[in-house]
Amino acid sequence: MADDPQRNFRSAYYEKVGFRGVEEKKSLEILLKDNPLDVEKLSTFSQRFPLPSMYRIHVWKVLLGILPPHSDSHALVGGYRREQYENILEALEAMRFINSSTPNTEVYLRMFQLEGQILPRRSEIPPMEEEDEDFLSISRAMEEIVVNPMDCYWLIKCFHNQFNTKFGDSLPHLPKSLQHYLNQEEPRLLNHLKITGALAQLPYNPWFNRCFAGTLPESSLQRVWDKVISGSCKILVFVGLEILLSYKIILMGMNRPEVMVKFLCNIPQENTDAIVTKAIDLWHKYCGTPMHSV
Repeated sequence: MADDPQRNFRSAYYEKVGFRGVEEKKSLEILLKDNPLDVEKLSTFSQRFPLPSMYRIHVWKVLLGILPPHSDSHALVGGYRREQYENILEALEAMRFINSSTPNTEVYLRMFQLEGQILPRRSEIPPMEEEDEDFLSISRAMEEIVVNPMDCYWLIKCFHNQFNTKFGDSLPHLPKSLQHYLNQEEPRLLNHLKITGALAQLPYNPWFNRCFAGTLPESSLQRVWDKVISGSCKILVFVGLEILLSYKIILMGMNRPEVMVKFLCNIPQENTDAIVTKAIDLWHKYCGTPMHSV
């Protein structure tokens, strides 16, 4: 289908006067009126554009399979989800695993473990494993994004499951991919990281296994998660890349790997929106822009 010159003019005008995203919001509203919802088109939209905050949680629920494509079933399925959530909660309370003072994030972890039949004995609770810490990091971030505890649990659980099922085999390769693109963009920085020994010690786990939960503030993080939930773990590589590029001068002035890693684990929070925007641009530059049709 040929480009619509009038639409392109309107888009350019909206962007120029500060209303970038007006037409994209209208396009998403059209997609959300479909019954059944076209999950592939919603994924493509989420890959190409940031989701408007008013629709983000609903779109995430559909993309993660929490809600079915048939909109007329949403109320019924939502009721089943609530019932299941309450049953798991009651079971944990009956087993005295949780109480009114248990932090929500720990409650979500125990619920996830009970559903997965990996809940430890209460008398023999082992120290948290790294996978549990990953789950808790994502939980803490999701709790800042989602107000309703039931919605929060389902989003955490399905995000965790989808991420590990779809991308588990790809995760070990992301550090090499990051190094490849860093060599394309800033070979001097890559060489500095190699010489100092910092390259092997970069915070790959919080960046990739936790999808930047705990590294980026939630206002920036949710734009990255739009891309992950809609089907791309490669975006994580470019967020890591852009963090390195944004702090290139600071990193080039450091020679101790532990100092670099500490800095990268606690990056300044004031310009993370710009970092994510540039990371998405790099992602589109190297991986292309998905075609979008309504």
